[in-house]
Amino acid sequence: MSISVVIAYHSGYGHTARQAQAVASGAESVPGVHADLRNVAVLDEPLWQALADAEAIIFGTPTYMGSQSAVFQAFAEASGQVWARQGWRDKLAAGFTTSAGVNGDKLNTLSSLTVFSAQHGMHWVSLGLPPGWLYSTTGEVDDLNRLGGFLGAMAQAPSDAGPDDAPPTADLRTAEHLGRRVAQVAVQMRQGRLVGAA
Repeated sequence: MSISVVIAYHSGYGHTARQAQAVASGAESVPGVHADLRNVAVLDEPLWQALADAEAIIFGTPTYMGSQSAVFQAFAEASGQVWARQGWRDKLAAGFTTSAGVNGDKLNTLSSLTVFSAQHGMHWVSLGLPPGWLYSTTGEVDDLNRLGGFLGAMAQAPSDAGPDDAPPTADLRTAEHLGRRVAQVAVQMRQGRLVGAA
């Protein structure tokens, strides 16, 4: 039975959707894992069922005005019924975000996603990468984690660049790393449960 990793995201202009696709690609690179992309702008029963069946949920949202999008926040608030029965308790969680600015207060968005996950009783998986582009002699703009995030995957998409041109490859590779890392932890958790049951 395959392990389901759901990427629950909102994308306003297509940039965060590209980041979500990279996360899904990373997750599916792990044998035994199925990545399921779900746009949280559509709050229907298939979405809630996919989330209920998932081993891990990776949340994604653009950063607008220093926080998650209103569409993602509407999804978060709609999850109150799931919270009431602790339906996502002990699932894995992680997050990613895109903003136009290099900083853009993306950390605030990732922190908010972390608190949201903690309220649901989930286990947060960090990015697990040191910051890239750290030294002038050895670092490069194309390094993984070039924006230096730790909680989750960050990406930059300048306001005048369409989703075909942004986020840059380094940010998409960082998102792919996050998806792979979460999937690997999900496999480890599944194996641990099987050993415990035996």
